[in-house]
Amino acid sequence: MAFVHLEDGEMYYEVEGPAGAPVLVLSNSLGTDLHMWDAQIEAFKKSFRVVRYDTRGHGRSLVTQGPYTIKQLGRDVLALLDALKVKRAHFCGLSMGGLIGQWLGIHANDRLHKLILCNTAAKIGGPEMWKPRIEMVKKDGDQAMKALGAGAVGRWFTPEFARDHADKVTAVTDVLASTSPLGYAACCAAVRDADFRKQVSSITVDTLIICGSHDAVTTVADGHYLHNHIQGSQLSDYYAAHLSSVELEETFTWRVTEFLLG
Repeated sequence: MAFVHLEDGEMYYEVEGPAGAPVLVLSNSLGTDLHMWDAQIEAFKKSFRVVRYDTRGHGRSLVTQGPYTIKQLGRDVLALLDALKVKRAHFCGLSMGGLIGQWLGIHANDRLHKLILCNTAAKIGGPEMWKPRIEMVKKDGDQAMKALGAGAVGRWFTPEFARDHADKVTAVTDVLASTSPLGYAACCAAVRDADFRKQVSSITVDTLIICGSHDAVTTVADGHYLHNHIQGSQLSDYYAAHLSSVELEETFTWRVTEFLLG
């Protein structure tokens, strides 16, 4: 197991792939961990030095008192790159990870080669969406997380995928159910407060945007907003819901690899 030592705790990460290959950082969504990229890792590590990590408040990483901010989570990524002595890397983030990617593209452009923003938005929801969820998690703790895990299936996956791949769905929702309530609520606040609508146009690195036609959380319209405001960006729209890396598997892997190597 590997940990990077931050000022207030340890962040868990894993590195796979050839030592001299370009570095690709993978950033998980809210309520998941680095295993959400399991379907991609074998293919990615053939061409890249893959660094995946558990975002603060998730998995084996530190859980500190919230609320967190996307700036804070972005700085955690920079600290990881510094610890690994990586000057520049490709970055692929989904949902909350995509917000972290936007922050890096806006504020740490010189640390990125290419950027992939998956199932994300410049602004994800409003206080009316996040306030009751944060209050429920703070009040009911582990029981609330279990309820969120059970309720995530319809948001995260299309009905067909949920029906035909129950084992893969359960593996992901079980992670949500076991996530730290404190860490989850703190990250909810980070997502709630992030608003990059006036800043994304400053992103200048090559950017790929992936969205799902059945994603009710971060919609195709959100993907088009990013595409229209990030000059020269590419947009790929697939039949999928929110966790496209899990649902699309090979298609997702192929598109990201094509973009990065192209």
